[in-house]
Amino acid sequence: MDDTPPREDPAAPYRVLARKYRPRSFEDLIGQAPMVRTLKNAFETGRIPQAWMLTGVRGVGKTTTARILARALNYETATADRPTIDMPELGEHCAAIMEGRHVDVIEMDAASHTSINDIREITEAARYKPVSARYKVYVIDEVHMLSTAAFNGLLKTLEEPPEHVKFVFATTEIRKVPVTVLSRCQRFDLRRVDAEPLVAHLTSIAKSEGVSVEDEAYRLIARAAEGSVRDALSLMDQAIAHGAGAVSAASVKDMLGLVDRARVVDLFEMVMRGDIAGAIAELDEQYAGGADPATVLSDLAAFVHLVTRFRLVPDVAADATVTEEERTRGAAFAETLSVPVLSRAWQILLKGLPEVQNAAKPLAAAEMVLVRLAHSADLPTPDAVLKALGGGAPAGSAPSQPAADSGGGPPPPQARAAQAGGRPADPVRQEAPAPAPAPRAEAVPAAGPKLESLQDVAALAGEMRAVQLKFAVERQMRPVKFEPGRIEVAMVPNAPTTLAGELGTRLTEWTGRRWIVAVSSDEGGETLHEERARTAEALRADAATDPIVAAVLNRFPGAEIVDVRVTETDEPAVDAPPDDENEE
Repeated sequence: MDDTPPREDPAAPYRVLARKYRPRSFEDLIGQAPMVRTLKNAFETGRIPQAWMLTGVRGVGKTTTARILARALNYETATADRPTIDMPELGEHCAAIMEGRHVDVIEMDAASHTSINDIREITEAARYKPVSARYKVYVIDEVHMLSTAAFNGLLKTLEEPPEHVKFVFATTEIRKVPVTVLSRCQRFDLRRVDAEPLVAHLTSIAKSEGVSVEDEAYRLIARAAEGSVRDALSLMDQAIAHGAGAVSAASVKDMLGLVDRARVVDLFEMVMRGDIAGAIAELDEQYAGGADPATVLSDLAAFVHLVTRFRLVPDVAADATVTEEERTRGAAFAETLSVPVLSRAWQILLKGLPEVQNAAKPLAAAEMVLVRLAHSADLPTPDAVLKALGGGAPAGSAPSQPAADSGGGPPPPQARAAQAGGRPADPVRQEAPAPAPAPRAEAVPAAGPKLESLQDVAALAGEMRAVQLKFAVERQMRPVKFEPGRIEVAMVPNAPTTLAGELGTRLTEWTGRRWIVAVSSDEGGETLHEERARTAEALRADAATDPIVAAVLNRFPGAEIVDVRVTETDEPAVDAPPDDENEE
């Protein structure tokens, strides 16, 4: 495509690049190949819907695509007399449509026309045939701003419009559009434009404008645009004016208030090696040079993210927006910093950004964030702490014990310490008394599962997928007496009066023998739920007395034990007593 626009009258008002180089055909659109391919097939086969829904972030070409669609629907030349997306030359209606002044292509901004009365005007006018074009096309921008009544008033016309009417909707908030409207439209999600095609597009425009632009400046503009072509062209326009016709990387950084990427990497290196004085001095220098503290932290977070991607996805180094400084030094950091360390740095910066933005003194807040980040840089991970506390044993395993303590020792429970932030630490083992074997009731001489306690009843209800009954047994029944074929329980207040009878009926069905569940006037013991809660609390209290667990809790202030699990292990072997003849 030739991006060179027609020569303009020097006396004519200046047109910004975003308007001057606005796409006029589908071939001019960049980064939207899937949508163009779908539309091409639809037009060639005659499967043209009555409405399209275009969605995407700002500046990716929604309104422009809507105008190109209107042009394609009404394309007429001496040789073309039907809708087509192949438009090598201007047709009869093309210029007026692309300039937004065609009488049969009605553009409406839903942000300022939200009422049912505005939609009523559309539905009434839609009955009349177009004045000169093939189709009457309604382009409604920011359609999500319409009121509920306006959406409802549009449904009938949208579902069964006259043959000469087409609708094109555009929105940045697709979730706010009712499903009843979406189901009547063919939806296209316009993508953010990748850095490489965006840089190529900017290069072509700069060549057409006769402007000298550094390669680094292209990358900075493409990165700042975040996939928006219009934003990129607006920034390019501003950069040309800022640099007086010559765009350098330094002028773009100055224009955007960006910090030199090399200085961002230097600051990151100082922080990660714990050089707090150097990091604060570097931040102060950048602040004195006009950098915003929040922008500095944002750039640091972006570099942490980049290093993490280097470590996990090495191919990221080929990204066109990555500078050579970031590529070289970022790869070096990726080899030395672990993912947990990078994740921790990311969280500190992410949580520090709102503090800086809302602080009365942003520089002071940013310095405190750097202090936290520097102090946490060499903070060991929970796994490393457990290894150190356990004498080098793997995390999650108990430290080795002297042989004298191995005889008759109880199986250790497994405790998990959670940081105040909610992240559980690696499991450690803690000794706890082994549960004493429960006395066994007489065997039930009947077929089916053996029930010896209320806990067995709850377990059977769970196996039979009677979830509500299992819940009721665990929380609403207090055991009084348990015999084969008969259960006496005390009910908690507000328990269903039919619960005992229902449980007896279900047990009879499940076991094949008759069971009676009687309600006793005695107080009864703890419910199964209360018993489990008391046991868990006792295990947590017991685990907290273990030296290793106590050391972990002290090392991570604010941490707490959230779960204790008793592991089933074989009884430790006991050395045989010495022979009598060897004793003196």
